[in-house]
Amino acid sequence: MSENPSKRKSAISRLRDLFGQAQHPYRPSTQIFLDLDVDRVARDMRLAEMGAERGASGRPDTGATALDDVEHRIVENTESHKQTAHSIYQEHLHIYDARMTSLNFEERFAIIRQAAPEAVGDFGAEAAMGRDELFELRRRLNESEAEREDFRKRHRISRPARLPTPGKMLLKIGFLAVLFVLEVAVNGGFLSKSNQGGILGGLSVAFVFAAFNILVSYFCGLVPIRLINHRNLVLKVVGTCSLIGYLALVILLNLAIAHVREIPPDALVDVDREALRRLLETPLALHELQSWLLFGIGIVFSVASMADGLMTFDPYIGYTALERRWQAASEKYRNAKDELIERLRGIRDDAAEAMNNAERDLAVRRSEYDSLLNSRGRLSQRFVDHQAQIERATNALLQTYREANRKARSAPPPAHFDRPYTLDRIPIEQTGRDPEERERLRRSIDDVQALLALQVEAIHAAFDGAARSYREIDELFPESTNGKV
Repeated sequence: MSENPSKRKSAISRLRDLFGQAQHPYRPSTQIFLDLDVDRVARDMRLAEMGAERGASGRPDTGATALDDVEHRIVENTESHKQTAHSIYQEHLHIYDARMTSLNFEERFAIIRQAAPEAVGDFGAEAAMGRDELFELRRRLNESEAEREDFRKRHRISRPARLPTPGKMLLKIGFLAVLFVLEVAVNGGFLSKSNQGGILGGLSVAFVFAAFNILVSYFCGLVPIRLINHRNLVLKVVGTCSLIGYLALVILLNLAIAHVREIPPDALVDVDREALRRLLETPLALHELQSWLLFGIGIVFSVASMADGLMTFDPYIGYTALERRWQAASEKYRNAKDELIERLRGIRDDAAEAMNNAERDLAVRRSEYDSLLNSRGRLSQRFVDHQAQIERATNALLQTYREANRKARSAPPPAHFDRPYTLDRIPIEQTGRDPEERERLRRSIDDVQALLALQVEAIHAAFDGAARSYREIDELFPESTNGKV
């Protein structure tokens, strides 16, 4: 069954797995071969006593040519030690060979040769997808900018749009709230004179009046009166009529509240009907100065509210929404470009780090490989030296026995007492490796490290190329002379 491509590890992940593996599963050991303690062996085998005893009885015979029983036991003892040392030697050779095999250079070479260029390819693919995404966003921004510039040209607008900021909106809402509170307080004081409920009754009437006066004025300035700035003649007439209608409404409303104030609280009439009658019959017949003050204050608060609404957004209707769409498209494009470049920078850094770590890993493994070869050679030399020590120990043990035998015997000793014992040496193991293997491995590692360095440069070049291609999108859709992206 073929591997599912969606579950396949990325090139960078495979590089990380590669250099993240343990270099070997073993721990180095110390003091491999132990020398024979000649004195202790001689005591344990009672060589001096055996030599004196056998010499006193004239054994072995003067004409004997072979080793006697005691000498055979000495040789067998040292031969046994030699075989034990050889087993230790074989075991450590196996450890060194296993450690060198676990370095697994060839597998690493294959993975690096495949994954390193593939990482560059993956980076290029990511850059291409980002370029497509950015192209689409830049095209939409260009269309939004073209719409904005066409609007400005058709309506002969050369200034930037006046957009409300959160702070500005908060300030305007606060201003309306202050106007409302002030008008309620001022009107409540004026109206308390004509209200049977006194100050509380005056405040209740003032609250309703102020809410209507402030809100209606604000919304008149926010929408219909702003049409007076429009280039379209019909809309300009609508805006002018809205302004005239607003002024008429404000004057009538504030005259009505002023007439309400002049109606005595003990008058046996319907206050609302009486105020409406006076407004229709004698609208300017206000007999008290405070009534005129109430009328004037109401006009001032109303005009202030209308001006606040008029300046909430750009005076030219439609310009604010268009400017916001352009700014949103511009911000989306900038954010996308910054995010894509940052994402590519992260991929580049990860890939470069993975390749640099893989390069360092090869250097460490090559150093360990050389160390293992040298250690293996030293192990073989130690085994050779140890066999020489066994031979010397054997001769020392034989000499202890023979000297005691000579001193105790009356007849001449056998001739072989004067001949040293020669140990049958076990040959050392050959490495089984081509003498040129180390040099070939060195060249292969150098080649792979050069490949990694080249791919790191390719990753950086690909990043620079991607960033340059993103800038080329801006050149393909040049910026407007009236605004910058």
